[in-house]
Amino acid sequence: MSEPYILAIDQGTSGTKAVIFDRNGAILSKANTPLSCIYPSAGWVEQDPEQIYANVIDAVRACTQRFQFQSGDLRQITCCGISNQRETFLLWDQGGRPLYNAIVWQCKRSVGICNRLKGTGIEEQVHRSTGLIIDPYFSGTKLVWLCENDREVHQAIKAGQAIFGTVDTWLLYRLTGGKCLLTDHTNASRTLLFNIDTLNWDEAIIEGLGLKGIVLPRPVPSAYHFGTTDLEGILPQPIPITAVIGDSHAAAFGECCFGPGMAKATLGTGCSILLNTGNKRMDSRHGMVSTICWSIPDRVNYALEGIIVSCGSTIQWMRDQLGMFAESAQTEAMAHSIPSTDGVYLIPAFSGLGAPHWQMDMRAAILGMTLGTKKEHLVRAALESIAYQIKDVIAAMEKDSGIALQQLRVDGGISTNRFVMQFLANLLGNEVVNIGIQDVSALGAAYLAGLQAGIYTDLQQIASLPTQARAFHPGPKEDQMRAARSHHGWLEAIRLLTGNK
Repeated sequence: MSEPYILAIDQGTSGTKAVIFDRNGAILSKANTPLSCIYPSAGWVEQDPEQIYANVIDAVRACTQRFQFQSGDLRQITCCGISNQRETFLLWDQGGRPLYNAIVWQCKRSVGICNRLKGTGIEEQVHRSTGLIIDPYFSGTKLVWLCENDREVHQAIKAGQAIFGTVDTWLLYRLTGGKCLLTDHTNASRTLLFNIDTLNWDEAIIEGLGLKGIVLPRPVPSAYHFGTTDLEGILPQPIPITAVIGDSHAAAFGECCFGPGMAKATLGTGCSILLNTGNKRMDSRHGMVSTICWSIPDRVNYALEGIIVSCGSTIQWMRDQLGMFAESAQTEAMAHSIPSTDGVYLIPAFSGLGAPHWQMDMRAAILGMTLGTKKEHLVRAALESIAYQIKDVIAAMEKDSGIALQQLRVDGGISTNRFVMQFLANLLGNEVVNIGIQDVSALGAAYLAGLQAGIYTDLQQIASLPTQARAFHPGPKEDQMRAARSHHGWLEAIRLLTGNK
């Protein structure tokens, strides 16, 4: 019997990755196709629905062509998993014609609607049902904006002719020739319209937002039989799509965050941290949102999520705007070249300070400089700020859930910086693990697809698969105490800037 392979599609904001994995999670072929955004007005972000779909097809075609060039047999691809950019949504009619461009998660057009809804009864209803907060980041308020500001959309919704879907639903609809109108629990949980306790759409919220008549996809587990596709004839035979999941949740699954206390942090421009809270929803009193981590047919795992606004962007700012180094990789040696920041703290509130502080009007600041401060001190302070922010989020999550962190798994560009990883381990007093793969969202989608397709028997088998993981363990007690004292100074610096006591 031939070796089964898994095709993973990771559709993101800036492009689509297509990756072919073997059953051990090793990459056999991959391709990345860029995708552009449309900016029709200040703060508005859109994408062309047809370009999103074409982008996926182009990425898969490039990936499979490389696979065949390496003498790979496309008939060995037995199933497909999809991870996708969260919160971005589309509307289309019963004939599959888009009614409007896709509204991207970054779009801020619904700020006024959010301000209107805050302090009303629906704000509490949304938080209680969905675990989220009223914010333009989530799909629902932008859908309200479309309904109120676009006549065709308004009429289609009221006539029951407008189909709503996040990017996963749009791709499933197109890949299956309109036969599949489904979404998974993770994508549904980011819309402001989904009850994460009952795992159904919340009709009261939908009606309260003036969206009665909208056609919604059926929510199902992340691992499920979503129909079959040959990807526009690219594959010699149709294969089943056996997993769909939001990209950050896919990363958590790819990092094997399978039990309570397991957390993942994706260190990109910003940082998304998910803490698995098991089969219990945990509500936050410290600025987190409650969400679904991932789901399989017989199990739903919940999570707390914290968003850090500035992570890798701080390092990019130092490189591009201040010219402190030519390559980001140089920062590791610069940080190690001095024993400490000598009391210097960089508060990276370039776009406000996120969870758990939520000081969104705050500006970035550097405190504690003297005439002896060198650029190495500033670089080290910038790297330490990444670890401090993660520590703050993890500490808040532990308070909210009563669940102690077991292990933090990391991915993203900054995870290759060994100074940050070791400082973070010292600060958390816990193991920090980099599994050694950049395409972790695609990997999570592949694992889920393989699990549903029977390639893997259970979660334990997936967790035991070989990786190139590197673990960073907490250093000697004096190193941990030194990190704790530095973190105390960080909190004092934030209190000084915010005026909070």
